[in-house]
Amino acid sequence: MRVSVPTIPHIITASGASKQTISPAAAVDRISDFLAPGNVTLLTGAGVSVASGIRAYRGKDGRYMNPNYQPIFYHELTDESEKGFAFRKRYWLRSYLGYPPVRDALPNTSHFAISALQFASYIPRLVTQNVDGLHHKAIAHLWGPDNMQKKILELHGTLHCFGEQQTNSSCLQRVHCKRGHVVPRDIFQEWLSASNPQWKAFVDNLEKTGQKPRTNPDGDVELEGVSYADFVVPECPQCTLEGQQNSVHKPEVIFFGESIPSQIRDRSFYDIEQSERVFVLGTTLATYSAFRLVKRALELRKPVMLLNVGPTRADELPGVEKLEISSSLVLRDVVRTLLGSRASQDSAIVHLLQSGIHQPPAEDYEIISRKT
Repeated sequence: MRVSVPTIPHIITASGASKQTISPAAAVDRISDFLAPGNVTLLTGAGVSVASGIRAYRGKDGRYMNPNYQPIFYHELTDESEKGFAFRKRYWLRSYLGYPPVRDALPNTSHFAISALQFASYIPRLVTQNVDGLHHKAIAHLWGPDNMQKKILELHGTLHCFGEQQTNSSCLQRVHCKRGHVVPRDIFQEWLSASNPQWKAFVDNLEKTGQKPRTNPDGDVELEGVSYADFVVPECPQCTLEGQQNSVHKPEVIFFGESIPSQIRDRSFYDIEQSERVFVLGTTLATYSAFRLVKRALELRKPVMLLNVGPTRADELPGVEKLEISSSLVLRDVVRTLLGSRASQDSAIVHLLQSGIHQPPAEDYEIISRKT
């Protein structure tokens, strides 16, 4: 299955049916009752990372709310014509600016509360649409790479490295050239800097002045008044050594029009099928690769609870219980309710409940502009 541009049926977005308010106390009770039996598969989306400063795709000022938004498709990124060359300049310039803020983002209170529920075995399986790696960062001090790989599935790829992975070839975020050579994303960032000293100076000035580009969940940024013509996408050095010219590179994220690898697709269905119930958090489910997992859970008659602010693709589905409230208002109290005295006596749980930032992104007037 290829990933298409996400949509929510207009009849759902135009109606106010999803706006059923609930108090934080009532939401904590209801979520706790839902999670109490355990063996829950959690499905998360971009809304979970908003409090980490990463803007959601939808919701207020989300990128997909702009009718003029035009993403780069997989076939455009890999096109070897002059048109494809221009698409790659556009992509890699925007990624060059947007990758560091996503790479350096910190988990928020919701990520750590989810980690507490994972550590306490209420949530043995987590499927995330996010590529920011914040679920991994939140629990990396408790779980090793093997445990995280077993219990956390990144449905749409990844933009993250952490710990020792940042300096070796096992880094989860890598860049592949079209001939199969692989380099860690941070090394590729250095190549981009070396090939584009004027843009490196621009980035250095952003850091010096404390400005931040409008970063989207996939490491893309919003730019105004910018020409991509002077941006240089470096040649693959290994290809050059082999007598080949090649500047076609792709990160380990799934692009629109690209198929999700069969092993990832199959694992996502397996994680749903192995659960007793499914908890959906911070997503509109506009992307079908996620929406079909909810549909599969309902086909298997599994209870489904959805926690999201704003309309979702599943709002009209029978069998989905929707709570309209932000996860940051309730999840830590859900952990305390479920764990009782353990929440204050288990040092690992105490640390998780005391951790996390709350720094939602700035308003749109801070979109970065570089006139060229």
